[in-house]
Amino acid sequence: MHRIVKRKDFLAAASGLRANSGPLLLQGRDRADDTSPRIGLTVTKKHGNAVERNRIRRRLRAAVRDALPRAGKSGFDYVIVARRAALGTPFADLVKDIERGIARLHSGSRRPSKPARENAPQRPANADGETLP
Repeated sequence: MHRIVKRKDFLAAASGLRANSGPLLLQGRDRADDTSPRIGLTVTKKHGNAVERNRIRRRLRAAVRDALPRAGKSGFDYVIVARRAALGTPFADLVKDIERGIARLHSGSRRPSKPARENAPQRPANADGETLP
């Protein structure tokens, strides 16, 4: 299992396809090559202290080792954004959620996410028609 470690690769996957699957959000990007799939894990600080976040990461790594050979495609980057529920989900369900999420990414029913600038709120204009800082 190859890992994603560079920030630019995480950002590239975040701008690709997305699929919700139970206690996870999967993001994927096609690198357009024939190398083995890479995986990145993200657990934010709002999901507990360091001990709990590391426990979630360990569970996800083990689940990905089971699911990725069956569901993953070569040349893809996958980023899993975990929610706190991933800590209490039974392991077999976690593996199924990962497989289901990857299948949703590849089904073509998921649209690419919008770039961050399009989602940003527009600033109001002043009387001269210029945008305010």
